[in-house]
Amino acid sequence: MSTTYTFDVFSSLDGYGAGTDEWSGYWGKQGPELLDHRATIFDEDQLMVFGPNTYRMMSQIVSSVPEAMDPWVQKMSAAPKVVVSRSMDPSEALDWGETTLHRRDAVEVVGELKETSALPLRSHGSLKMNWSLMAAGLVDRLQVTVFPVITGNTGLDPVLRGAADFDLELLESTRLDADIQELVYVPRVHQPRPR
Repeated sequence: MSTTYTFDVFSSLDGYGAGTDEWSGYWGKQGPELLDHRATIFDEDQLMVFGPNTYRMMSQIVSSVPEAMDPWVQKMSAAPKVVVSRSMDPSEALDWGETTLHRRDAVEVVGELKETSALPLRSHGSLKMNWSLMAAGLVDRLQVTVFPVITGNTGLDPVLRGAADFDLELLESTRLDADIQELVYVPRVHQPRPR
């Protein structure tokens, strides 16, 4: 039986995953509902899947001030993790909790994990890797948390700009702290109509 894979990402309204240093984490818009909701998501045991850049960034952030991390980040830190990278040096320290390195193609690795993992799979960030997994039909849920900001001049990391074309079926919509929207979709590669 195949387990589910969720691509979980934060975004500004105009589609950026981060902003320059003028913006703080969560673009300064987090509140108790968002933080409680995120903690609840990570109450369920999950296997986290990361590309190398997101893994490095997250492990560095978490190791710098572990006691100051939000509860959901602490729970994610405690979860088992897989890093998928052909280029990552095997001698590089994988010191963020229980982490395994897979030096193969992400589509191959996640395809196998979907068939063998007893835990649901979740990836937070890791944009390029998740674009390729969506294109291969391996992403069951696209969970986008949209923050009420436009970062037209300062936006970094376009969340979906490099992805293929997809049709989306909305499964859930949750409003948090009045202005934040969490949208959960089933993505399907768009099939153009014959002309």
